[in-house]
Amino acid sequence: MRIAVIGAGAVGSVLAGCLASAGHRVVLVGRTGPPEPTLGTLELFGPGDRRRSLRVERLASSGRLPGTDLDAAVLAVKRYDLPEAAAILGTWPALVAVTVQNGVGAEELVTALRPGSPLVAASLTAAAELGLEGEVRWLKRGGIGLAPASPEAPAHRASRALASAFAAGGMPARTFQNAAAMKWSKLLANLVGNATSALLELDVGAIYADRALFDVERRQEMEALAVIDALGLRLVALPGADVRMLVRAFRVPAPIVRPILSRVLGGARGGKLPSLRIALSEAPRPTEIAWLNGAVASAAERLGVSAPVNTSLHRLVEEAAANPLRRAWFRGRPDRLLAELADTAAAG
Repeated sequence: MRIAVIGAGAVGSVLAGCLASAGHRVVLVGRTGPPEPTLGTLELFGPGDRRRSLRVERLASSGRLPGTDLDAAVLAVKRYDLPEAAAILGTWPALVAVTVQNGVGAEELVTALRPGSPLVAASLTAAAELGLEGEVRWLKRGGIGLAPASPEAPAHRASRALASAFAAGGMPARTFQNAAAMKWSKLLANLVGNATSALLELDVGAIYADRALFDVERRQEMEALAVIDALGLRLVALPGADVRMLVRAFRVPAPIVRPILSRVLGGARGGKLPSLRIALSEAPRPTEIAWLNGAVASAAERLGVSAPVNTSLHRLVEEAAANPLRRAWFRGRPDRLLAELADTAAAG
């Protein structure tokens, strides 16, 4: 296959590397690059000690994407950059698009922009980071889930073909029939130690080791699970992230399970910081909080479900992203975060 990967960050680069490693022709589209697809090298390190030097075509996002020669286009950008990335595909309605964004809502956006076009949803549990130019480090193997997000037959065929391609490149892959169930299952994993770590600048292990912060984490996950139940969805086991086990763990008495989750989840990202913590460190750049905790809060309001913790974390991260003084106020101060959450609960 010839596949475009739009977004040359860590996620896009590791996906491009896996596909190229499996022998597929990959066009990696970044903010910078040549105006025409030009053959170059991608250095993929990991998992473990493995190192691969892979040939990929590189292209600037403002360049000429060879749409008629492509089998699929993977949209591997942050959620707030998705409209711009999807617009690149607008002139090729038959081209299969693949959404790899965290949170929920990406598929609805792309469907609105490309009505009637085939769409595949993807959920990535691998962790990666960029090194030097042309180099990506695959920190945690994880895997990828794929599901048709539109009824067209090409979407079903593409989800199976891409799963085979990623597996051949060394990434465990699994296909699902219900894209919404897959994306909401991944959302539960995205919430773990994300907003709290971003606000407090504490590691996930330390957050889960703290009794009061552990309760915040448990409550946000249980609120999200209530939304999932209200939507009539069933959790699925993504490769490398079976959130059903996490839900079971949260139902075990806290004194028993807290030290276990602190150890397990503290090392679950392979050393990479949670996404919202990275985003706040780069503020005033946007964050994806609206499609994580914010998505839980919005769906809960629509469905008549209570979600005060997710609602508050959404608001507080937005405030911290916009105001450096607000970020400094919370940094290293769990007591202040807990007080904010208590005040919100009392007001509600």
